[in-house]
Amino acid sequence: MNYETEKDYILRLIKEIARTLSSLALGKKYEQEDLSVQSRYGLSDDRFAYIKNMVDRGEVNEAENILLDQIDYGEKTSVAELIFFYEYAGIKGDEFLKKYNYSMEEVLEGLKMLADHLGYQDVLEVMQSY
Repeated sequence: MNYETEKDYILRLIKEIARTLSSLALGKKYEQEDLSVQSRYGLSDDRFAYIKNMVDRGEVNEAENILLDQIDYGEKTSVAELIFFYEYAGIKGDEFLKKYNYSMEEVLEGLKMLADHLGYQDVLEVMQSY
């Protein structure tokens, strides 16, 4: 697999894991193209902007740390924020992330860790076997 193909694969995997976790953990059908991100994840405009702006400024590690420090795995909004963060960071791309000491692999690992905490690690194993 060449570098570009691998990057595309990782991004597709990130999006698919985010979609699956959204469906399983939030009890919502994931509508990627039809709904705004706020609607898709049920985030308030302020919280959405806060997370998005941190990532846009390159404060990716800081945003992740804040979200992980505040996460309540039983609270859907908290889980939604973390899913959104990982998906949004992944969409920014590997070059952007590396510039700020983060990577697509860290995004993927974060989603896997979230799935594990939520009890969905078996679902991810099946997804990755394809």
